[in-house]
Amino acid sequence: MSQFDQQVYQQRRQQLCRTVASGLILLLGNEEAGMNYRDNWYHFRQDSSFAYYFGLQLPSLVAMLDVDSGEELLFAPQPSLDDIIWTGPLPSIQSLAEQVGVQKVLPLDQVASYLAAKTRVHYLPPYRPEHTLKLAAWLETAPGQVAAGASASLITAIVAQRSIKSPAEVQELHQAATYSAQMQLAVMQHARSGMREYEVAAEALRTAQALGCQLSYPLILTIQGQVLHNHFLGNTLRPGDLLLFDGGVETPRYYAGDLTRTFPVSATFTTRQRELYQVVLNAQTAAISALRPGVRFLDVHLLACRELVVGLTEVGLMRGNADEAVQAGAHTLFFQCGLGHMMGLDVHDMENLGEAYVGYTPDLPKSTAFGLKSLRLGRTLEAGFVVTVEPGIYIIPELIEQKRQEPTFQRFVNFDLLDTYRDFGGIRIEDDFVLTSQGSTLLGEPLAKTLSEVEAIRQHALA
Repeated sequence: MSQFDQQVYQQRRQQLCRTVASGLILLLGNEEAGMNYRDNWYHFRQDSSFAYYFGLQLPSLVAMLDVDSGEELLFAPQPSLDDIIWTGPLPSIQSLAEQVGVQKVLPLDQVASYLAAKTRVHYLPPYRPEHTLKLAAWLETAPGQVAAGASASLITAIVAQRSIKSPAEVQELHQAATYSAQMQLAVMQHARSGMREYEVAAEALRTAQALGCQLSYPLILTIQGQVLHNHFLGNTLRPGDLLLFDGGVETPRYYAGDLTRTFPVSATFTTRQRELYQVVLNAQTAAISALRPGVRFLDVHLLACRELVVGLTEVGLMRGNADEAVQAGAHTLFFQCGLGHMMGLDVHDMENLGEAYVGYTPDLPKSTAFGLKSLRLGRTLEAGFVVTVEPGIYIIPELIEQKRQEPTFQRFVNFDLLDTYRDFGGIRIEDDFVLTSQGSTLLGEPLAKTLSEVEAIRQHALA
């Protein structure tokens, strides 16, 4: 893993210790995980908070910060002769630790005895079962009680720190978004009628790996764009289809990009596709214009919803007052999810720490209403936040049938016309932004998204 300068990690750890009450901070690195037997591993990915404070990519590491004494420790397994045979000689753990400013390294099997002498241990909620079992053994508690013992003060401190991206992090995210745009463009140029979705996805993966990167999440590449997280990849592209590609690249330092484009398999959009695509683009443009510190992302989301309703009304699929339609939730027949989320070392930044901490506040709890319950970010924006903006229109036949008889939807939706769109699919347009003191800035090189820009790429690719 390519690391930042030593001082970056030292300063991050010092800031964390200043904001956590007395006690010991325990951070667990991830382990290797077998796909179908122990030694056939998935691609290793370090825990993001561990990577943020310690920058080391090796598996099975445990870090501790003593808030009271200032001591910093790293616990690591001792390499064996078998390790050298299979991986070759590697730098010592001690030398790697010193690169990130940690001087004291102890054997991994001393973790339990070290923790036994501590009365207050702060740890994060585990999202991997092996972490739960380790914590249960070390802290002498039942596995079922481990999650409840996670430290709210540590979660709050890490969320506050990781939410504000430093200039170095913004540059890394800019690179991730640029690489993601290059991957998106490669797919837009590569797709052809008659291909299977997995053939197009192969070009995305090839591009990411040719850039020396991994994917920041499993690809969503589908002509069935109404399925929000569609990883099937088995459909055949046909003339007249829309292909929705939601894919991002993760840099070697683990910073994520997250972009979506929707484009025609043919050289041009159909009339209906053009109309609804422009509706989504108008909603995204309005939302981007509203991004600035001091504005709640919830309100940006609702603004985008209103713009969607205005456009859908002009097309004839909705009717009535746009504000009343959004207040009643009628737009959720077409836009069922949230406008965006925080992004950084995780594509859904710090989601493992809990949306109540990352995306919301005690004064602004997350809604349980359909549509709003899927909005991962609602809180007031601050300079240094990095967010996605990704409105969409999704025509889901099963949802149409479920909502057809409800008075709210009958009032605002033209079901007779909507029935002729049942096989339309979905459209999403997504870009990444960093909040500045005055507004926001696009991350990454701009990627084609207007109707004319997208059609120009497709016409040239198919010429």
